[in-house]
Amino acid sequence: MNLHMKILLTLSFGFTTFSTLLAQDHRISDSIVNEGKKLYRSEMASWYGTDIFVEKFKEQRSNLSGYFSYSDHDRTSCIFFSKGDNPQVMATITFDSTYEMATAQVNGNVREFTPYEKDIYLIRKKAVETINSDTIFKGYQNTRLNLIPIVDGEQKKVYVLTGPQNAGVIILGNDYLLTFDKNNDLLTKKQLHRNILPFKYGEEKDEFGGMHTHLAETGDYITATDICTIMLYSKFAKWKTHFVLSDKYVSIWDCERNSLVVMNREAWEKISKDQKN
Repeated sequence: MNLHMKILLTLSFGFTTFSTLLAQDHRISDSIVNEGKKLYRSEMASWYGTDIFVEKFKEQRSNLSGYFSYSDHDRTSCIFFSKGDNPQVMATITFDSTYEMATAQVNGNVREFTPYEKDIYLIRKKAVETINSDTIFKGYQNTRLNLIPIVDGEQKKVYVLTGPQNAGVIILGNDYLLTFDKNNDLLTKKQLHRNILPFKYGEEKDEFGGMHTHLAETGDYITATDICTIMLYSKFAKWKTHFVLSDKYVSIWDCERNSLVVMNREAWEKISKDQKN
């Protein structure tokens, strides 16, 4: 049996002192999970929204400048905006939580941005300008940088993920976070992972999804961008679990339940050692 599977079984059925092995501040891990799922919802709407736009709005494609997505309660919309100094919304495609293309609401009415959408547009625009002018942002062959703008109350940020352009690859790493002030001016920019981590799937079975390691600057826990990417691609790779190791903790992401358990690294090492014996 795979060592990772043995460890998961041990966690599920053993250790009467299991609660002492977990990271104590659940608020941190809950916040990361919530942020990761927020990014996932945005990317899902963008994925399927662009498919619908390409199919239904062929004549408008020459005037398309870009798109972004945002959630409103249990619905997520992807909007497409025109070129020019004063862009307009060309189409709005809204999904429920299933992201079924057949039940998506498609609205091709041309309109102005709402104030909320205008904020998202502006921070996205400034993020693009920053990426094009700052050498901190790296590009790799057969990949593209995907922008996910988030406006949530006073928080304004743009995540930048690296997406594959070839099938059969999951890419973690080479991701960034930009934050903005209330006037939509850039406050900070940060590289979340120093490296790019491609995982191939389909050639050989790896249903447990492997693992990767975080350096100190990335942080103690799995990142929201990790969670987003794993949720997007694990269903294609048929992953069940992914492990993220830092000096202090081990984050265990359950791909089937979309849930997170965080263990102390010392406890993880002890379990691994016991299972090898």
